Amino acid sequence: MTKPSLTELLHAAVTAVGGTERPGQAAMAAAVAEAVDDQSHLLVQAGTGTGKSLGYLVPALAHGERVVVATATLALQRQLVERDLPRTVEALHPLLRRRPQFAMLKGRSNYLCLHRLHEGVPQDEEEGLFDQFEAAAPSSKLGQDLLRMRDWADETETGDRDDLTPGVSDRAWAQISVSSRECLGASKCAYGAECFAEQARERAKLADVVVTNHALLAIDAIEGAPVLPQHEVLIVDEAHELVSRVTGVATGELTPGQVNRAVRRASKLVNEKAADALLTASEGFERVMEPALPGRLEEVPEDLGYALMALRDAARTVISAIGATRDKSVQDEDAVRKQALASVESIHTVAERITQGSEYDVVWYERHDRFGASVRVAPLSVSGLLREKLFAERSVVLTSATLKLGGDFNGVGASLGLAPEGTAGEDVPQWKGLDVGSPFDYPKQGILYVARHLATPGREGSRTDMLDELSELIEAAGGRTLGLFSSMRAAKAAAEELRERLDKPILLQGEETLGELIKNFAADPETCLFGTLSLWQGVDVPGASCQLVIMDRIPFPRPDDPLMSARQKAVEEAGGNGFMAVAATHAALLMAQGAGRLVRATGDKGVVAVLDPRLANARYGSYLRASLPDFWYTTDRNQARRSLAAIDAAAKADGR
Repeated sequence: MTKPSLTELLHAAVTAVGGTERPGQAAMAAAVAEAVDDQSHLLVQAGTGTGKSLGYLVPALAHGERVVVATATLALQRQLVERDLPRTVEALHPLLRRRPQFAMLKGRSNYLCLHRLHEGVPQDEEEGLFDQFEAAAPSSKLGQDLLRMRDWADETETGDRDDLTPGVSDRAWAQISVSSRECLGASKCAYGAECFAEQARERAKLADVVVTNHALLAIDAIEGAPVLPQHEVLIVDEAHELVSRVTGVATGELTPGQVNRAVRRASKLVNEKAADALLTASEGFERVMEPALPGRLEEVPEDLGYALMALRDAARTVISAIGATRDKSVQDEDAVRKQALASVESIHTVAERITQGSEYDVVWYERHDRFGASVRVAPLSVSGLLREKLFAERSVVLTSATLKLGGDFNGVGASLGLAPEGTAGEDVPQWKGLDVGSPFDYPKQGILYVARHLATPGREGSRTDMLDELSELIEAAGGRTLGLFSSMRAAKAAAEELRERLDKPILLQGEETLGELIKNFAADPETCLFGTLSLWQGVDVPGASCQLVIMDRIPFPRPDDPLMSARQKAVEEAGGNGFMAVAATHAALLMAQGAGRLVRATGDKGVVAVLDPRLANARYGSYLRASLPDFWYTTDRNQARRSLAAIDAAAKADGR
């Protein structure tokens, strides 16, 4: 039997999911197949509506080698595992003569721990464990969640937190889950044979396609001990998120509260001298942190350096002592010991990393209203790590609706550790960029309006002219507005002001769960939804409920952001343009994602309004505009209002 062509396979898969074949999807599938066959790398920009998941799944399944697909969001993981993969596998089975297996794999703390559920949680203040179900008042929210989770534990097949609906708070979940450091290990645990996390790993080992998240991919790359099974092809969807997710995993933090918990957990398990040394070091660290003000530490202050060295040395002593002592009077000693060890090792790792003072790390203080001060350390860049760990031994496909910034892929490529496209060299990963476009007719479906007449936003102070403009635009649109703000304070101020001025419901992020807010926003066309970062990327509301997307200002990183400013400075010291490489790239990605909220289906029409004149007037404005969908562009405020009123009237005439 002749081997089926990629066109036949794609046709079968698209038919199975009830989709429409699109030229962009076919071009993407062909490019993915070529990259996988050549063992080269591909960056592919595929606009909303292209059907990009089938554009990579079909050639990957046809290739026959094991594939890992890493995504940034839970929604896409679920879509792949519950919808796209089952249908695609069934559709391709008659043509491929095999039925590829697939599995989802997450970090250990995402799974219910049977040991902790049945044996209890190691207690900080006293020896032994306590029964969290007895300790929580049954009438409290925590108590109710714990009882519900205990019932769920008897019926769940996966133990996966995301299969528990409705969900529970992080505090409740922490009572029945463990981190990989706290885990006893399947061979030592009485529940090892039934362990949900171990079962997920076993399924992944047998699967042809493993769906995971960016964080687990980062852990796999950074920690050296493989978490993911060996694979020949890696597909990174939502790839615009990868650098920030990897940075997050590679960031260490120390807080006085965290250190105090470690002291309490370890003190009963070691000799008095070791326990006292850790307690003294902890008190010294707390004294230093009390007056700490937020900001980057270009050099570690002397008092912090001494406090961290004392913590590091005391932690090292305790780690050795915990390993050398046994105390049979402690209930479920192994679990208590493992949790204490995990707490102290974490402190030792971060304290040592900061005291060693690598030029490739950035150190800063942060202050949190509730938790006080912390000291944090993050890599100046993750590009070298990604180049070495991601691209060395497999073919990598990175895809997103926003990878091409300012007209090419080199900006995103550089952040991933890739040399400019077409650069030759023995140790230089070979890659190419491909933009397969979008099925949407952006110039006819959307308008990009820049409010050129407004004052340039300053760092502080109210923007009365901006609020006037915002009010007029929402009035013209008849509601139907998604407001994307660069800070929570700005979103709140705008919501409060416009609730006074307008007779329209205005929802504000933080006043309800995100899912509930989006549901209410989509249900009522007159409603507006205001918020910050997660709304720039997480909202999918096709149709007449979202016909105006507002950006209050260009979302540059804050000038006092320690990591971003350090990265900018490093580029400048190397002779590059730090502002364009870091701040403008960051803003371009967010704006492209934000503008992408407007047109989600072929019938959608509307306006993206940027209330920041710099997009029209500044030198970098053209770079940012080139990163956005190809909407019809205007700076005429009357034109924008007339268009919105016409779109609103048409929607009302259709009964929407």
